[in-house]
Amino acid sequence: MDQTKRSTIDIDGCKVSYTTCGSGNPILLLHGWGCNATTLASVASIAAKTHTAISVDFPGFGESPEPDAVWGVEEYTRLIEKFVDRLVLQRPSLLGHSFGGRVSILYASRNPVDKVILVDAAGVKPKRPLSYYYKVYSFKLMKRLIMLLYGKRRGQEKIEKMRSGRGSADYASASPRMRAILSRVVNEDLKSVMPDIKAPTLLIWGENDTATPISDARTMERLIPGSGLVSFPGCGHYSFLDNPVQFAAVLSSFLKS
Repeated sequence: MDQTKRSTIDIDGCKVSYTTCGSGNPILLLHGWGCNATTLASVASIAAKTHTAISVDFPGFGESPEPDAVWGVEEYTRLIEKFVDRLVLQRPSLLGHSFGGRVSILYASRNPVDKVILVDAAGVKPKRPLSYYYKVYSFKLMKRLIMLLYGKRRGQEKIEKMRSGRGSADYASASPRMRAILSRVVNEDLKSVMPDIKAPTLLIWGENDTATPISDARTMERLIPGSGLVSFPGCGHYSFLDNPVQFAAVLSSFLKS
């Protein structure tokens, strides 16, 4: 396997950092929220045995600066489309973990790709209990009251502190702009474009995944034509780290087929 090389490319004023290793047909590795290209280093080493593995730091993660606006899945996907064009990659394969799965799904639904691997991928909007909507609308009411009581600047500071305490670990650790992006992307449902994926698609999942439950994988398997699911008992949201030996065997077999 070739040594890993880190590079940077400017796409419409957005500096994108990425790593490259291996040789052969290209495979893009797209990481999850709060992660970066190094998170998928072990996956890249597997893929690099048969492919040129290219791991991207999404804007706002790793060594790629934040975007200059509140992006959604569409904007991140457009960036990857331009990235593929600039690097002149012909029919790349895609491997997307978690948030990277969202971009992989949208990209593959409208661009020619060789293969798609979705690893504990996001893209199915979760069903919310009534208690969730109670919390959401209670929080919105509280925001309005705080802004009236404290004014815009102090009110915004207090609201951000409340959000940090109530939100997930990903939300709490993010900057204000990345929090807004997270709030936007987690509510995007990609089920409608899944039937448009024509490339062979492999779903790899941890059966104990609580971030993107295995029910999401079964929904994707039903909607993506000809897709197949491999699940690992006792593994969570990072199935490639929880069961690296079996993951490597499954991925290698699919890439060679």
